[in-house]
Amino acid sequence: MTTRYVIGLDSSTQSTKAILWDRSGNPCAEARAPHTISQPQPDRVEQDATEWWKAASTALRSITAQVDPALIDGIAISNQRETMALLNSDGVPVAPATLWLDSRAVGYTRILDAELGEGRLHQITGKPVDVTPCVHRLRWMREHQPELLDNADQIVSVHDYLVRQLTGTASASWISADPFATFDIHSKEWSRPILEHLGIPVSKLPFAHAPGAAIGRITDAAAAITGLLPGMPVYAGGGDGHCAGLGVGAIGPGTVYLNLGTAVVGGLWSPVAEISQHWRTLISATGEGYILEVVQRAGTVFLNWFMDTFGLDRNDPAVFLRLEAEAARIAIGSEGVTVVPYLFGCMNPHWDGRATASFSGLGPCHTLVHMYRASLEAITLEFARSLATMRGTGQRAKRIFVIGGGSASPLWCQMVADSTGLPVIQSQSKEASALGAGILAAMGAGWFSSFPEAIASMTRIAESRLPALDKGPEWASLALRQAAAYVPPA
Repeated sequence: MTTRYVIGLDSSTQSTKAILWDRSGNPCAEARAPHTISQPQPDRVEQDATEWWKAASTALRSITAQVDPALIDGIAISNQRETMALLNSDGVPVAPATLWLDSRAVGYTRILDAELGEGRLHQITGKPVDVTPCVHRLRWMREHQPELLDNADQIVSVHDYLVRQLTGTASASWISADPFATFDIHSKEWSRPILEHLGIPVSKLPFAHAPGAAIGRITDAAAAITGLLPGMPVYAGGGDGHCAGLGVGAIGPGTVYLNLGTAVVGGLWSPVAEISQHWRTLISATGEGYILEVVQRAGTVFLNWFMDTFGLDRNDPAVFLRLEAEAARIAIGSEGVTVVPYLFGCMNPHWDGRATASFSGLGPCHTLVHMYRASLEAITLEFARSLATMRGTGQRAKRIFVIGGGSASPLWCQMVADSTGLPVIQSQSKEASALGAGILAAMGAGWFSSFPEAIASMTRIAESRLPALDKGPEWASLALRQAAAYVPPA
């Protein structure tokens, strides 16, 4: 029997990865190409959207050189969330795309909340008042660059832009639109009240499809550039965090996912749209139910900053191994050192874009290893406290699937297990977002009759860690100290 394939294309912040998946979830070919990030001002983080297509076409061309493209049944895209481009009628960007890291609208979050009616934005979109979602940049543009909004023909996510390049028509999905915070997560359509307040016609936003729906076919022009066959189906994908949850099977009660990556992102599936200041509420990648998601903007990037700042060579694996080994010998609590890890502001639970990072409790007996361990503890406890709050509302949590670069740290994974009291399971695939996109393409192509069947076939477990339950009281005590360390900026 001839092996058939789908492509999961993951267009993330720093690169685009194209991975060819078979029915068993094996990565059969892989390619990637980088993106350039620009920071013209301290509060502005931008990209040239045309680079997304250049990187995607480069990666896809490499894939199609490795396998007969006639064997590929479809493609779906996982995209960096809260990143937005404005296009003219020809699909050409009219300004640099703004990234999720952009904070130019930090002074407009409360303004928009008050204008719409306090808490209304949160209730409609599931997103607490926070600078990350695109809606606040749109409010900033309405005041500072109104001509840009009015003259743009379309406002798109990375997913929507790449779909346009592949098929000729920009198309969104529920889970590419969701992070904009201009999308009603209950009715699953663009929110007319929010868009009307911003003076943006709904026609400027692409139609939003259910995840896995057929949304177009590869054009002759795109085929010539990528090597894909003309007419090959494109299926609705969506946000990389959504797809990562799907890629580890977090699509039902009790399953938690945790991405220990550049940012630390964790989520718990819920049958209903629970709204809280302790998390943001997202549509599940299957389109059924919701994900209660918590985010720390600084995850492994905090550790990279720490090493760069204190003169440690993070490109030397031996340095990490030494830090891990020495940190593992220090008791829970890092002998009094406490870290507030808000290097790029704080999302949940404070939603404070002006929050800053700090180290406290340092004395002459402390070393860089204490500071490293305390950093891991702080990031871990931010997640553990949020998960405890979710469980306090009656949400079930049975196990945690960890992914991302930080999941390679045995110490960090054990901290997660011990602080939450839950087993921590490492997924065999290190590319959960691309796998999630691949699962959506597989569902669209009719490989499986249900998402549970697709998960059973395409996902694998690599390693499990059980919690040391006797450590629970120590972690609970440290959590109280950690929570008290944050002082809101004046």
